[in-house]
Amino acid sequence: MQSSVGVRERIDHVYPSLRPAEQAVARYVRSHLDEAAGLTVGQLAEISRVSQPTVIRFARKLGFGGYRELRYVLRHPQEERSVTFDPLEGFDLNPWDNPDDVPGKAVARAKTLIDELHSAMDGKALHKATTLLAQSRMIDIYGVENSMSPALDLCTKLTYLGLQCRFNADAYLQQIGAGHLTKDDTAIAFSHSGSSADTVKALKLAKSAGAHTIAVTNNTGTPLANWADVTLLTGRGDMAIYGNAIFSRVAHSITVDMLYMSVILSDYGRFSTELDRSGRIIADREFRG
Repeated sequence: MQSSVGVRERIDHVYPSLRPAEQAVARYVRSHLDEAAGLTVGQLAEISRVSQPTVIRFARKLGFGGYRELRYVLRHPQEERSVTFDPLEGFDLNPWDNPDDVPGKAVARAKTLIDELHSAMDGKALHKATTLLAQSRMIDIYGVENSMSPALDLCTKLTYLGLQCRFNADAYLQQIGAGHLTKDDTAIAFSHSGSSADTVKALKLAKSAGAHTIAVTNNTGTPLANWADVTLLTGRGDMAIYGNAIFSRVAHSITVDMLYMSVILSDYGRFSTELDRSGRIIADREFRG
């Protein structure tokens, strides 16, 4: 359950993360709660010298469904603490929360993301991506920041299956490698937003070089998806970069497991044999005391 706070507290909490235009609305509302309660969205926009969509975005960043809900709370201050606050747009964590509740919150968020992934995943797209990976001469993998974890995980898993994979942590090297791919290769890129500039550039270079391309992202119609032959959706729509995106690795890691298992099943005899071979190669690395 989300905690509830007053409008002033909400504004103080999110103010540093607001855009300059949104901060202009925040300053007026915080200093004129009573006056703001009687203003339409257009009037508040005019007084704050911003656009109406900016006012609506401001209200949503305070955790309200829209300006109408914010105005209702301003008009009925006695009820403002009955309205939940969701400052991270889906990531339910507030400074007044009890640290003992963190495990439950983290698990609940992960469950939600996994359920969204299950709902969004296209079986045909997964099959096509699997076929490309299993038949490629080289698999080049891209991702920066939070997306580096699933990118490295995929590289590790596919290497165990005897596939030739490459993952560079340096974004420049990702792009250089992408430019040297061929039509026999496949590039796969991870980006929650689908708009990470370095990752988009790498996939674009791979596509231009003639390689097959796969995007793992939460959004359709993004720059990354535009350069992909196959798009694997890990959710349904935009999410806040400072909220749910922090946990994007949860859905991306499950997607990696889906690809790993699907590749094995695409040619069970071949890949189970390669997996056994990899296990024998490192068998002597087990600590025996």
